Amino acid sequence: MGMLGDSLDKAVQGAFTRPVPRSAPARMRYLVKQLKGTRAVADLLGTTQRTVERYVKNEIKHPRKELAARLENEVTQRWQPQIRKTAKHKAATTDGIIVDTRARFGYTAAPGTTDDARLRHLTQALPPQYAARLFEAQEQGATEQQLRIIAAEGLQEIYFKDSGRRAAGLLVEFTDVDYIDFEL
Repeated sequence: MGMLGDSLDKAVQGAFTRPVPRSAPARMRYLVKQLKGTRAVADLLGTTQRTVERYVKNEIKHPRKELAARLENEVTQRWQPQIRKTAKHKAATTDGIIVDTRARFGYTAAPGTTDDARLRHLTQALPPQYAARLFEAQEQGATEQQLRIIAAEGLQEIYFKDSGRRAAGLLVEFTDVDYIDFEL
């Protein structure tokens, strides 16, 4: 996934009520329980069933870097699904989402105004409808560019147009993202 998708995942993970298992054997046991068998976990992680069984029995404790990364990713994606769902629902219906970014913003505006792209650091609360659109697009497998367009629309309407109170014809382009963080 891209920078925006990863940041959305990280924001939702902030709502977790318990820490994700840290050791490789504990993570393996969690996946075996979730997927109901060592064969399914082995297929998911690209390893052998015997290797998974050895992690479950604490015979192996330190995986290779590639396996450790896949293991961490798979456990984190499945950890506390109800908490994750509740956090997304709350952001999409009542709370909204906060975006903190440093990126280049370009403009298309009325003649006589500057449209040079400028690097800006913005921290802005977006209303629930933009949080809902971001999460829905992410769940449907949207590309990084599609997520960027939704975030740009939100920043355009809330920050640059001040919810319709100014700059009626302004269109904002969101490029060269240095970093972006979302917070629920």
